[in-house]
Amino acid sequence: MSKRLTVPQPEAAVQAIADAHAELRIERDADPHATPADDSVYAVTYAAARRLGFVPADAAIVAGAWVRRAARMGLQAHDWPDDPQDFGLALHPQPFAPCPHDMGLYAVLPNADWVARMAAAGVPTLQLRFKHDDPARIAREVQAAVRAVEGTPARLFINDHWRAALDVGAYGVHLGQEDLDTLGPDEIATLRASGLRLGISTHGYAEMVRAWRLGPSYIALGAVLPTTLKAMPTAPQGVGRLRAYARLLHALPTVAIGGIGLAELPAVAASGVGAFAVVRAIVQAPDPQEAAHALMQRWSALRADTAARESAA
Repeated sequence: MSKRLTVPQPEAAVQAIADAHAELRIERDADPHATPADDSVYAVTYAAARRLGFVPADAAIVAGAWVRRAARMGLQAHDWPDDPQDFGLALHPQPFAPCPHDMGLYAVLPNADWVARMAAAGVPTLQLRFKHDDPARIAREVQAAVRAVEGTPARLFINDHWRAALDVGAYGVHLGQEDLDTLGPDEIATLRASGLRLGISTHGYAEMVRAWRLGPSYIALGAVLPTTLKAMPTAPQGVGRLRAYARLLHALPTVAIGGIGLAELPAVAASGVGAFAVVRAIVQAPDPQEAAHALMQRWSALRADTAARESAA
């Protein structure tokens, strides 16, 4: 950092920041040795972020944002940074094709048959997450899924298999951080030029910053709550962090994912995200169509309540 601002009593400032943002804490990476190395804004806020449970890469992003905000606005220790300029973010000059901010229920499904069922049920956003090693089998499944949504308003994203998605003209693709690691600049340029929408999974500030800089169509935020479906690189983020993430990323569509069902929808809707992704809440439901309808109806009601309150304010 080229500019450091002095904070008196750094250990007290660390505790004050942590106390003021207790809802951002998670039970992971508790580090009793995370104390300020000096009295700089960076050191204080890095230590506070670590105390709140942020992994080192995310704590570094938060601390850098705090320094930039302090340089712009002066020291306001209890205001969590949520302005893109403080994170060094600007909208991409050539973003991927856009998708709606309010994508609603986003069902993540294991095969084309499930895609057909949920498209027929009226689910607005779908993802084919088909796990297989045979390229020919993958191509057939992707093509079948794309055909399954023809004539419906459903938006279909293909997880991982972006080349197969390109070949059959899918609406979009969804990639994880490990997928981005395998793509070179030319492949990113090919995806962008194709008109495919791009969604990217993230699990904290460092990955969000990386995703933003590609100009994606949306950013997925998770895992919000505990999930048993896959091993996650970080602990559940919680709804407190989800709200902070949604404020920062308000210029882009966002999707909350991880451990979400009917009971969690009020907190998720209140966060400001425009969509929520589910897996078990549909594919493990006794009646998947009924479960999908219940989720969509509840979400619509919650969004309508939020809009009414904002209009009245």
